[in-house]
This record gives sequence, structure tokens and C-alpha cells, in this order.
Amino acid sequence: MTPVTKTLVLTSAASCSDASTTPHGEHVVAVSEPLEFLQHFMHGSFDRVVADLPPAQAKASPAGHLLINLACTHSILDRAPDGIAVLDKNSRIVWANQRVSEWFENPNLAGMGFYDALGKPEIHGPDIHPLITAINKKVITRAMLAKNDRYFRLQVAPILENSGDVEHLIVTIADSTETTKQRLKMQALHEAELALTSLTTQEIFDMDVESRIELLKYNILKHTRDLLNFDVIEIRLLDSKTGLLVPLLSEGIDSEVSKRDLYPRAEGNGVTGFVVATGHSYLCEDTRNDPLYLDGLVGAKSSLTVPLKFNNKIIGSFNVESPDVNAFTDSDLEFLESFARGVAASLNTLELLDAQRTTATHQSIEKIHGAVVINIDQILMDAALVIENYIGHDMEVTKRLQRVLKNAREIKTNIQKVGENMVPADDIPQTIVSRQSSLLKGKRILMIDADEQVRTVAHQFLERQGCIVETAEFGFEAISMIKNLDPELSYDAIIADIRLADVSGFEMLMKLRELLKKPPLVLMTGFGYDVKHSIVNARKAGLRPEAVLYKPFRLDQLVETVELTIKAHQANTADSVG
Repeated sequence: MTPVTKTLVLTSAASCSDASTTPHGEHVVAVSEPLEFLQHFMHGSFDRVVADLPPAQAKASPAGHLLINLACTHSILDRAPDGIAVLDKNSRIVWANQRVSEWFENPNLAGMGFYDALGKPEIHGPDIHPLITAINKKVITRAMLAKNDRYFRLQVAPILENSGDVEHLIVTIADSTETTKQRLKMQALHEAELALTSLTTQEIFDMDVESRIELLKYNILKHTRDLLNFDVIEIRLLDSKTGLLVPLLSEGIDSEVSKRDLYPRAEGNGVTGFVVATGHSYLCEDTRNDPLYLDGLVGAKSSLTVPLKFNNKIIGSFNVESPDVNAFTDSDLEFLESFARGVAASLNTLELLDAQRTTATHQSIEKIHGAVVINIDQILMDAALVIENYIGHDMEVTKRLQRVLKNAREIKTNIQKVGENMVPADDIPQTIVSRQSSLLKGKRILMIDADEQVRTVAHQFLERQGCIVETAEFGFEAISMIKNLDPELSYDAIIADIRLADVSGFEMLMKLRELLKKPPLVLMTGFGYDVKHSIVNARKAGLRPEAVLYKPFRLDQLVETVELTIKAHQANTADSVG
């Protein structure tokens, strides 16, 4: 028996809807309404589709042409990777391909409202009313649909009749679940990165360094679990002094393993050492067959390790592990690298906050010290003068005066010690530490100048180098301070202006020689004319050529001159002992 051929015809006959069989056994269904034509096509099984329209009518009906084209390409459109649907101007589905039915689990979409057929998904921007906007404004619109943890990218194009009215819409739907979830996850990670060290002004004021670090560790652990779904975590930071990779955070890692010493080396220090040494992330798919892997989680079968980088500098590593083989994907690697950048930035922020607090504390100590040192120096001068000029014979008074001198010096020393305790040497930035002179630390310096500002600057500059600085305004005050200095103490350098109110620089040298065999004197002068030729005469009398300081001086010039004077004084002292 010859099979029957079924043909669907869109005809020009008015109000035609007919079904007949030709002498050749061909079953023909002829309709004149485009929508009825499409309904027949969707629900019938036809071997071919024919458009029997005169040219004038075909030109007048863009919708008719559209439906014919859809019908003719139905088998192709049904297998398209994206969803395609035709809607009427009331947003009812006229036709939809098989992909739409599969995605939204509804085989009978024709005639249903578009959003009802799709299960009333959530509509996200950019256009929250894409169908209405496409009809009213006659423009292509776009939106994102969300349904049952899936995301779809929607595009709506209006089909204009020759009259200019919109009778139909072409809707394309693309599954963007993976890319959207990736984007949302990346966005959540970015927000998490910002929140890692998000502190209010009050929290910054109230929290010490340890508390901030604990907060950061808590946030890292929380976001790693909630967003990345990783439970076994180890973060190590590179200690620049020891070269060790020191554990900052260890969760789920064997306690003994976390204590293991690791160094940033490509061999012999596991995946962590390799990652920090090379700066490259490492995905270990099967720990049992990976020569780099060192045991971390008991029973771990795979691991993922990325470097912690900030400004292209590697500061540590971020490692996660799993009891399953091949547990991590390229997406996991991308997310962990992104989160690790945020962790590195947060660690740097904590370091900056700590440095800022250290600097502020250091500056506060300097201000406190600067506010009292000149007054204490005045006490020292006054006490030394009183002892010098005391004509009585009451030893108790003399002892009390000597105690005043000692206590005044201890006050200055204690202020410095408090500052050192509040700002330990390890907390001071290396750039500052590297500028400090080891030779000057603990050395006692006497500065003699009528200008209080010069005396104050001497305190600031030299005490930053670890010196013990005392000052005097007049030459006779300095002489009294030297005479009444504790026998166990001595001045390692004496700096005097050549134009003191009571003596010249040369005269000061001569007076010092009455007390000291080779006084460690430095003379200061401006660039004015030296009327009394103090420097020339002092050099003739044995003042070293380099023991002259020209005002205004820089810190490095002051430090260099004082260092040379101390070295010469130490050499002279050694020769005397010898």
C-alpha cells in the first residue's frame, strides 16, 4: 500500500479551511489564516508545506511569510540549541520549538501566556517588562529570567506589519545558567573580598593587631566555605626574615602537618613550596600519583594551591584539599585565584593599618618627648650650676642636688624606653631602621646653642638614632654639666656653636681641655664671617678638620659628623688606656 503524503497549504482563498484527498492519494489541508496554518503545522504531521499566495498578498503580510518560514524550517529550529518562540500581541505563545518545552517542562505551550508557560520566572533587567516594551516602543528588548536555580537570557524582537502595528513577537531564549552563576559567584567573591577587612573607624580604634588578624581569619574561613564550598584550608605567609612559610590559617589539616617547616622552593617543600617559589597555581588531581604533594588532610585525594600576590610580590599561599580525586575544576581555580587576590590585599591593608598605628604611636612619643626635653635640660643645667656654685657644706643638700640631676636624666631615659616598648624595633618599618646608625645608639651627646630650635632639632634628629641628648644655652652651663656628670658617664660628642653669648668656639675648646684631655668637640657655624676666627684658631689648636658642621645642616650631615667624632674619641680613649 502506497503511503499517504500529507501537505499543508497556506492559500489566498478567503476564510478557507478545507481538507481533501487528491486522486494521487495526497492528503491536503488548506487554510487561509496564518495563525490557523501554524496551529495545524504544530499539531499535525505533514510531509511538506506550501505557500499558495499571490505576490501582492504575500508582500502585504510579513507575519504570513514569517509563519511559512518557521513551518518550513521547523525541524531545524526544533533542534536549535536555544529556545525560540512566536508570540501574538497579547503575549500568548503561537509557536515554540522543542527546546522551550524541554527547559520549562511543558509540552503544550501553544495558546498559553508566555510567562505562565514558563512557570512565572523572576525577571531581571535591563528591561523588567521586555514584552510590553517591545510592543509599545517597537524596539528589541532584553532581560534575564531566573527559574529553579537556572538563568536564561531573553531577547524580544517585534514583527511590524506594513501598517506599522506589532502583531507578533519573536522571542529567543538562551540558557546562561553557567555563565550567570559564574558571574554572580565572582560578584559575591568580590563583595566578600571587600568585607574581609571592612572595619569602622571605631573598630580600627578599638581592635589591636591580633584581633584584626583573627577577624580576617574568621572572614576568610566563612567566605571560603559559603561561596567556594571548600572545607579544608591552609594559608601560609612568607616570613621575610626567616624565609619560612608560616601558617596563618589551618582548617581541617592534620595538626602535625600544619607545623611542618616549609620554604619557598620548587623541590622538597611540597606543592606549597613550589607555588610560592614559581608564582604559579597548581592543581593536583590525584595526590597518590603526584610527586610534589605532601600529606595535608588525612585521606586527601586532590588539592588546589594558588599564590598570594600583592603588587606582583608573592607573600604566601592559599591551599584547599578534598578527599575526592579530581575534585577541583578550572572554575574552582579561577575563583580561588580571584579570592586569593582579595586575601592578599586584605593582609596588606592590615599591615598598612598596623604601620599607621605604629607611626602614629611613634610620632606621639616623639611629640611628648619633644615637649619636655628642653625643660628637663633646663633642670639639668640649673642643678649643675647650683652644685657648682653651692658654698655651703651640707652634704645632704649636695646629695639631693645630685639626685635631681640623676632623676632628670632618668625621666628622659624612661620616656625613650616607654616609646621603645610601645613601638618595638620589629614594628618599625625597615626603611626607617635601615637609616639608623648602629654606632650612635646609646651614645651621649651634648648640644650647646643659644637657639632653642637648634637644640630641639638636635633632640629630634639624634634621638631617632638612639642617642641620649642633653643641651645647654651657654658655655658656662655646659661646663657645669660636664663637671657634675656622674663619674660613670661621659659625653661621646660635644657640639657647640662658635658664637655663644659668653664664649667663642675656640674659647670653648680651651675650657674643655682643662677638663678633658682630648675633648670630642664639633663646632657649628653659619656661613657668616667668623670675626674671632674661632674655627681657624681651633684647628691650629688641634680641632680635627672634619669636626665642623655648617648650619643649616641635614640629618645625614649631622649623623656623619657625629659618627666621625665618636670614632676619633674612641680611638683616643683606646690609645690613652694603652
